[in-house]
Amino acid sequence: RRSSGVHSSGDHLIVGSLDRRMVWFDLDLSSTPYKTLKYHERALRSVGYHGRHPLMASASDDGAVHVFHSMVYSDLMRNPLLVPVKILRGHSIENKLGVLTLAFHPSQPWLFTGGADGRIFLFQDI
Repeated sequence: RRSSGVHSSGDHLIVGSLDRRMVWFDLDLSSTPYKTLKYHERALRSVGYHGRHPLMASASDDGAVHVFHSMVYSDLMRNPLLVPVKILRGHSIENKLGVLTLAFHPSQPWLFTGGADGRIFLFQDI
């Protein structure tokens, strides 16, 4: 399982933690977190960026996947833009575990998720 993701620019890193936080590092700016996000009710199990589209997502034991518009600019004077887009649901919680993994499609704005309930979902309407 992956609980970190590197932006395609190589200069931005997100890390998901068991304390419900997703931390965004702008490696050009500092070695300290650029932004700390706390949108989930339970531990984060997987986070990731899309390779081509300005999307980022986090999956959690609360059974939800949060999708964000995450625009990173080539102009170093502009801060990255982060906007919550959608909360995806569908997985059942089994033994206190929810959504265990996520993966973006390589070219389409689609998201695959896998849960402790043994199901895999494809979300196409992000």
